[in-house]
Amino acid sequence: MPTSADRFQPVPMHLREPASLQTPWTRNFNDLSYEWRRIFAEMLGTFLLVLVAAGAPVVDAWSHGQVPLDAQVVAPALMVMAIIYFMGTISGAHLNPAVSISFALRGHFPWRRVPAYVTAQLIGSLLAASFLLAMFGNVGNLGSTLPRPGFAWWQAALIEMVLTAGLVSVILGTASGARNIGANAALAVAGYIALAGLWAAPVTGASMNPARSLGPVIIGAHWDDWWAYVVGPVVGGAIAVAVAWVLRGPPSKPADLVARGLLPGA
Repeated sequence: MPTSADRFQPVPMHLREPASLQTPWTRNFNDLSYEWRRIFAEMLGTFLLVLVAAGAPVVDAWSHGQVPLDAQVVAPALMVMAIIYFMGTISGAHLNPAVSISFALRGHFPWRRVPAYVTAQLIGSLLAASFLLAMFGNVGNLGSTLPRPGFAWWQAALIEMVLTAGLVSVILGTASGARNIGANAALAVAGYIALAGLWAAPVTGASMNPARSLGPVIIGAHWDDWWAYVVGPVVGGAIAVAVAWVLRGPPSKPADLVARGLLPGA
C-alpha cells in the first residue's frame, strides 16, 4: 500500500507524463495514488489475453477443429494490440511477468512495484483459465502450452527463451518508459507475437509469457514441463535487457522522450 510520502512525493520533471497523455488517473505513471487502477488493469488485460490465447485451442478441441492454427496464433496478437490501445496509458499493458521484470532490470520500472504487477497478471490468468474450464470443460489441455511430443524440455525452454528475447527487445525498443503506448508499440508487439507463433506454436505453443502458461497449467493440472515456460521467458527477457544495453547503452536519458524520437539513444 502506498504511504502518504509515496502519494505526495514530487515526481521529477523528466518522469512526468506529457500533457497530451494526461488524464485524472494516468497523470504521473510513478504516482502511486492510482496504483490500484493499474493493478486492476493488469489483471483485466491478462484475463483477456489468456482468454483468447488459451481459449482458441480449447474451442478448437471442443468444436472438433473449427479454429485452425493460424487463427490460434493471430488471435492473441490482435488481443494484445487492442489491450495496448485501450489501457497502455493506464498500467503500461505489461500483461507478462517477464516484461515487468525486464522493465525493472532496464531501470524503467521500480522493483517494489513488480510483485503487485506479477500477482495481478497471475490472477488474471487463473480467472481466464477457470472461466474456460467452466464453459468448455478440461478439453484441449485447457489451452496449456506444452512441448510437442518428442520435443525435449530443454529444447522448449531454449525456444521460449529466444522468442521472449525477441519480444522484449521489440517492447523495449518501442515502449515509452515502462509502458506500451500507441501505434508503434501496439503494431510492433502484435506483429512479433503473430510472427513468432506462426513458426514456433507447433513445437512449444509460443507462450513467451509465464502468466499465460501458468493459469491453464494450474487450473487444468497439466504440469508437463511447466517450468520451461517460466525460466525460458524470464531468462529471455534478461537477455533482451542486456542487448538493449549493448545497442543503446544505459537508460540515462528520459525514456518517454526517447520513445517519441525527441532524444537520440536510450
